[in-house]
Amino acid sequence: MIRKTTFGLVSAVAAALVACGGAPGEKRFPLREPMWRDTDLASVSVRCHPEPTRKDPRHVSCAPAPYTSPIYWDGTDSLIFRPLTDALGVVTSGESVNVNSLDEVPDSAWFQNRLAVRAVGDDELRLGACSRDQILDPASAADGTWIIDKGKGEGSTPGFRVIVPGKGKYMLKSDAPQDHQPERMAAASTMGSSIYHAVGYYVSCEQVVYIRPSILKLTPGLTTKGNFEEEKPFDQKALDEVVANATKRNGLLRFSASAWLPGHSIGPFRFEGVRDDDPNDVVRHEQRRELRGLRVLAAWIGRHDAREANSLDAWFADDPRKVDSSPGHVIHYQLDVSETLGSMSLGGGSDPVAQWNWDTVARRLGASYVIDWADIGADLVTLGIPKRHWDQVTSTPGREIFGYYNVRDFVPDEWKSMYPNPAFSRMTERDAAWMARILARFTPRMLRTLAEAGDFSAAENTAYIASVLEGRLERILDRYLTRLSPIADLRVESGDRLCGVDLADKRGVRESVRFHYAARYARGPALEVTRKEGGEICVALSHVARDGGAADDAAERYVRVIVEDSVARGPLVAHLYDLGPTRGFRLVGLERPEHVPR
Repeated sequence: MIRKTTFGLVSAVAAALVACGGAPGEKRFPLREPMWRDTDLASVSVRCHPEPTRKDPRHVSCAPAPYTSPIYWDGTDSLIFRPLTDALGVVTSGESVNVNSLDEVPDSAWFQNRLAVRAVGDDELRLGACSRDQILDPASAADGTWIIDKGKGEGSTPGFRVIVPGKGKYMLKSDAPQDHQPERMAAASTMGSSIYHAVGYYVSCEQVVYIRPSILKLTPGLTTKGNFEEEKPFDQKALDEVVANATKRNGLLRFSASAWLPGHSIGPFRFEGVRDDDPNDVVRHEQRRELRGLRVLAAWIGRHDAREANSLDAWFADDPRKVDSSPGHVIHYQLDVSETLGSMSLGGGSDPVAQWNWDTVARRLGASYVIDWADIGADLVTLGIPKRHWDQVTSTPGREIFGYYNVRDFVPDEWKSMYPNPAFSRMTERDAAWMARILARFTPRMLRTLAEAGDFSAAENTAYIASVLEGRLERILDRYLTRLSPIADLRVESGDRLCGVDLADKRGVRESVRFHYAARYARGPALEVTRKEGGEICVALSHVARDGGAADDAAERYVRVIVEDSVARGPLVAHLYDLGPTRGFRLVGLERPEHVPR
């Protein structure tokens, strides 16, 4: 209970300060360090409960109970019940509540700051969430040593699980057939996972592998079950079918290999509410910035299938020998980002929702929900006469494996996922700008490295996907770095210089000559600003308090510095305490109001 109260108080104060952007003089940040680590990573205990298993009908678990999300219910709830509930009730957004005093998201069980706080090199990008000892080497594997021990239990992409000696368990998913978007799925899975990891999300280790069928050994008696299908045997005939339909290169089968996640699986997480049996889960999911801002990232790579079924909560017990014992904590994973980069089909099977090979449906992905009540209503009023945006989209000649994924038809703030998402629909300008500031750190070189990790046979495909990622990113930055201040990485240097990086200038969102900087104390004198290449700026601070005398947190030591760049509509407002010439200034808070305060 103490943990809940403390975090709630910090969140409420931070949210209130952000919300009062139009009147920065009315609030003060306390003199303390920003919160950079959420308390939800601490160990907690869960009440034990019966949880029978096949091996142990009397088994007792002391971890949160597994949550299941049937695809029927997930889709029906997202497309029908939730929109109706929202329409009949009063849905308010408000600002995200898990934001620290510097307008950032602390490290937590949901998100770990990476690209926002440090450089991510080429090697780390290529590895993504993989450690080096998780990288597979099928070329050196002896025949019959990769043991297939499990058929794929859900989804519509053909695959199976293997046990690789010395490496562990991996889910192998077949790339699309040769005549339908060959190589896209495995590339998207690897690239998407690496992007999510670099940004800060928990994801699985993903890699593209080429294997010869002879290294596989099938365990008898396995079953598999696709979406909307009955369970059926995964026998040699089923394996032969997967092999026959897999994309091939030089006689080898191309697969996406997903390392089995650690921890005790307790099912997916929801994009709203909290998990009642996790004492650490105290912030409603739809009010979390990392889930709201995820909409911008999903729009960038075209992840239209961002729903709860593609997530996983895992319980990590303090005692690894007893995986569902207490104490422990939950980690929240984003799963399966393979339906990106222009996916037009989720694979085979009889899934009526997943069959995106209907061209009329594929055109709408990213522009309209599967069942979009607003679009249906508009069609009823206009008799469906006006042409929609998606009626005119076209694939790029020669690059049809990427479907309709391009720059030309991309409008960042109009992008929609496949289903209405309660976190996405509550995204505010500040949530989107936070994500844009992270994405701004992906350089063209990094995007080229990611495209190469997709391991396309044709160099033209590598070049194309790198250029589309860059072009769509430019549109995101143009939209979300020009309203709220794009100045980031604020810190005090040499005691009396407030320095940062204007990410809009660094990324060339506008011509360099458009940026003109001005800084001043709130209701005070102007301050000198120096500018360097790469968007670096520094503001020379003049002291307003002396050494000694008033307490460190006295009102007379408190100053607000307003910085404008003449491009963004709103300024940056930095809150500092002047501890005197000897100790210098201390940054305690940031605001990004929508307009310049008086």
